[in-house]
Amino acid sequence: MNDSFSTRRQLSVNGKSLTYYSLPALGEHFDLSKLPYSMKILLENLLRHEDGGMTVGREHIEAVAQWDATKDPDTEIAFMPARVVLQDFTGVPCVVDLAAMRDAVTRLGGNARQINPLIPSELVIDHSVQVDVFGRPDALDLNGKIEFERNMERYSFLRWGQKAFENFKVVPPNTGIVHQVNLENLARVVVEREVKTDDGASELQAFPDTVFGTDSHTTMINGIGVLGWGVGGIEAEAAMLGQPSSMLIPQVVGFKLTGKLPEGTTATDLVLTVTQMLRKLGVVGKFVEFYGEGLQHLPLADRATIANMAPEYGATCGIFPIDAEALNYLRLSGRSEAQIALVEAYAKAQGLWHEPGAPEATYSATLSLDLGDVKPSLAGPKRPQDRVLLEDMQVNFNDNLTGLIVGRKARVGCAESDFKEEGGAQPQASHLAAKPQSKIRIHDQDAYLHDGSVVIAAITSCTNTSNPAVMLGAGLLARNAAKLGLKAKPWVKTSLGPGSLVVTDYLRKAGLLDDLEQLGFYVVGYGCTTCIGNSGPLPDVVSKGIAENDLVVASVLSGNRNFEGRVHPEVKMNYLASPPLVVAYAIAGTVDIDLTRDPLATTADGTPVYLRDLWPSNKEIGDLIAATVGPELFAQNYADVFKGDNRWNQIASPEGESFRWDEASTYIKNPPYFDGMTMAVGHIADIEGARVMGLFGDSITTDHISPAGNIKKDSPAGRFLQARGVQPADFNSYGSRRGNDDVMVRGTFANIRIKNLMLGGEEGGNTLYYSPGGAAPEKLAIYDAAMKYKADGVPLVVFAGKEYGTGSSRDWAAKGTNLLGVRAVVAESFERIHRSNLVGMGVLPLQFQAGENAQTLGLDGSETISITGLVDGASRTATVVARRADGSEKRFEVKVLLLTPKEVEYFRHGGILHYVLRQLAARRAA
Repeated sequence: MNDSFSTRRQLSVNGKSLTYYSLPALGEHFDLSKLPYSMKILLENLLRHEDGGMTVGREHIEAVAQWDATKDPDTEIAFMPARVVLQDFTGVPCVVDLAAMRDAVTRLGGNARQINPLIPSELVIDHSVQVDVFGRPDALDLNGKIEFERNMERYSFLRWGQKAFENFKVVPPNTGIVHQVNLENLARVVVEREVKTDDGASELQAFPDTVFGTDSHTTMINGIGVLGWGVGGIEAEAAMLGQPSSMLIPQVVGFKLTGKLPEGTTATDLVLTVTQMLRKLGVVGKFVEFYGEGLQHLPLADRATIANMAPEYGATCGIFPIDAEALNYLRLSGRSEAQIALVEAYAKAQGLWHEPGAPEATYSATLSLDLGDVKPSLAGPKRPQDRVLLEDMQVNFNDNLTGLIVGRKARVGCAESDFKEEGGAQPQASHLAAKPQSKIRIHDQDAYLHDGSVVIAAITSCTNTSNPAVMLGAGLLARNAAKLGLKAKPWVKTSLGPGSLVVTDYLRKAGLLDDLEQLGFYVVGYGCTTCIGNSGPLPDVVSKGIAENDLVVASVLSGNRNFEGRVHPEVKMNYLASPPLVVAYAIAGTVDIDLTRDPLATTADGTPVYLRDLWPSNKEIGDLIAATVGPELFAQNYADVFKGDNRWNQIASPEGESFRWDEASTYIKNPPYFDGMTMAVGHIADIEGARVMGLFGDSITTDHISPAGNIKKDSPAGRFLQARGVQPADFNSYGSRRGNDDVMVRGTFANIRIKNLMLGGEEGGNTLYYSPGGAAPEKLAIYDAAMKYKADGVPLVVFAGKEYGTGSSRDWAAKGTNLLGVRAVVAESFERIHRSNLVGMGVLPLQFQAGENAQTLGLDGSETISITGLVDGASRTATVVARRADGSEKRFEVKVLLLTPKEVEYFRHGGILHYVLRQLAARRAA
C-alpha cells in the first residue's frame, strides 16, 4: 500500500501500539477543519487503501481533502467497508450466489476455496418469522415452530454456509432484528484488526467501523457514528469478496438540531418530521449529517431512530458524530471497557470526536429544526414521508378515503331501515346508512367493521423497538389503560415484535409486559414481522367482513414502511406511528377519530377516557429507563449470540466446501447466472427490436417489482409450486424462497397493486404480449409474456416515471428483471440502490431527459424499441427509437446511467459477479 502523504502513525491504547492513517497529519497538507464528519471517514478509507492508482490514487485523496460542498458529484472514488451485515431474505441469495460461484470458479480453472468472504460478514435471521398466532401466551412459541417448519431447507443451507465459509457468521432465529442487533452488539465503532502488509508480514491497525448491509435500513448504525448504508446483495457479495464499491464523492446536507423535545412527543414524531423536511428538500444520493446543540438532548436511541429512516428521507446515510453519548451507549449495551477506550482514543486522535460548541462544518446545504416545535405525528396512508399531525388524522383519513371508494360495489344488505330498527328513527339514520358496515361475530361478541377500522395494530420494527423511551412509553400507556379495564377492540390483530431479547427483559423488569399482554400485545416473535409484510392472516371473520362491503380498513404500526400492498393485501390504509400511539389506536379500533379531542374508549361505568388520560410523562419514562435498562441485560442476551436455541442446533446440514444442490428443492437452487460463462469479456451492444414489458408511473417501489409477501395460488409462481407437489398451505412467502430463481422470476412484477399503464392502469402484474405475426395483443401475466418473448428471441424494456426502485434494497428486483429478459429500464429517476443493482445484474438504467416521460412522448407500450449509440459504454447518452405499428416513429435522447468507469467495466462483463469470478479465476491461472 502507498502512503503518499506520510500519514501512518502509531496509537497507544490498552497497552498496544496500533497503526493508523492520521487525518491530522494529512491536515498539514490540506485544510480539513471544516470537512464534515462523514467526509473524514471517506478520506481515512482512501488513505488506508491507497495503492498507486489501481483503485485509490493520490488524486482521489486530494479530491476528498479539497471537497467542494457546492459541486455536483462527478468524481469517482472507491470505498471499502470494514464489514458486511445481512438479513436472511437478502442474505440467503447472497450465500446461494457464493455457493454457485464456488462451482463456477472451479469450472473456470480456479479453486472453490477462493470464494470466501474476505471481511467479517454476519447474517441475522430476522425476516422469516410471521405473525400467524397472536393475542395469546403461546404465540411466540407457536410462531417459532411454524417458522422452522416453513424454513427448514433455508436454515439447513445457512448452517452449511456458516461451516463452509470463512469470515461468515449467522445470528440464529429468535434473537432480534439485524439493525438492532448490529447497534446493540455487532458494531465496533472503531475496528482493531490484524492486516497483512506488502512484505507479507502483518500489523495491528485501527480504523473506523464502516459497513455495507443488504437492507436499506442499515443506516440505523449511523446513529452511533458508524458510516454505512444499504446496498444490493450483488454489491454486498462483491465487498465480501474484497471488491471496493465505486461511488461519486457525495454532497453532504447538514441538519441542525436545537432545543429539546417537548412533553408528550417521541422520537417517532421527530423522525417523521425530519423525513418530511428532507424529502421536501431532496437528498437522494446525498449524505445527511446531524449537528447542533440539540444533539446533547438526544439519547443514542433517538439518534438511531432518525438514522434508521434515511431511506425514507432519501439519503444514502443520516449520520451522527462520535461523542460522549456514543460512549455512554457503548457502556450501557455491555461493550468492553477496552473497546470503549479504543473508540475514544481513536476518535480524539483523528479529529472525529464531537464536543458541544465545536465549530460547524461546511455543508452543501443546511436545514434546521427546533426540537421544541415537534408535534405528535403519524405518516400515511401509503408513504412514510407523508406526515400527518395527530390532530389532523381524522381529516386525513376521510380525505384519502374518497379516492379509495370510487366505484366501490353497491352495498349488500344494509338499508336505512336496518339502522332504524337498531337505533330508532333518529335524525342521523340516513347518514349512517350511507356508510357501509359489516357485522361480524368475534371472541363471542358481535362487532361492526367500518371504513377506517384498525384491523392491525403492531408494535414492530427496529426503527422503534430499539428505543426504550417509546417501548416503555407504550407499556406505561397500556398499564394506565388496563387499570381502567380497557382492551383493544376485538377486531384488531395486536402484536409485539421486539427487535431484541433485551427489550422483553426490560419490559418484564419494569412490570409492563403483563400490562401490554392484557391489551393483547403478546410477543409474537423476534424479527421484522408486520413492518416487512409478515403480518400473517387476519381472522377469517375479519377478512370476510372486509370483503363483504369492500371496506377500506387500516393498520397502525411502529414501522418505517407503509407502501401499498406491503403490510397486508386486504389493508389499503397504513399509518406509521410511535408504539404508544399503536396501543392507543388498538383501543380506539379506528382511525376515523380525533384522539386529541375525542374519547378513545369508555370505562365499564360509561366514563369517557381520553388519550391525555393515559399518556405517561417524559419524567415517568426517563425514571423507568434509568431503573430498568442496564449493561447486564445486554451482556446476558448477547453472550452466545451465534449459538442459537435447540431448534436451530438440531437442524441437520450438509458438509463440504461445495454445496450439494438438491434438484427437487423449491427453496435453494443453483442459479443460472454463470451458465456457459467463459473467460471472454463481452461488450455493451445496442438493443434492437425490443418490446415494452411494462409501462409504469411514478413511485414504482422494489415492493412492486421484487417478489414479496404471499404467493397466490393462481399466480405463475403458485402454479409452478403446485406442479412440483407443493400444496398452497405450504407455499410460504416469496421472501423465504429467494434462494430459488424459478420461483422468484415468476413473482417479479407480480405485486397485486402494481399498475401497468399498457392496460389502462389496472392493478396486478399483467401486460400485453405482441406476437411476431402481428396478431391482436394478448393479456398475460408478465412472467408468461416474458417467456413467450424469450422464445421469440425478443429483448424487453421497461418504461417508468419518477423514483423508480425506491424501497428496500432487494437484489431480486434486479435479478428478476434480468431473468425476465429485460435489457434496459428507462425512467425519469431511479433510487440509488436499485440503479446500482440493475448495473450489477447487467440491466441498463437509462434516464429520460428533464421534462420528458413516456406520456409526454406519446408512448403507450405497443411500440417496438431500439436503443442505439451506446458505444460500448463510452457514451453518456443514447438514442431511443419507438416504432409504431403504422410505421411512424418517435425518436428521443436518454441519459446512460453507467456513472463510473468501474460500472462500465462491470457491465461489459455481464455484471459485477461475473467480473469478480473472472478476476479470481485469472489469478489462479496465473
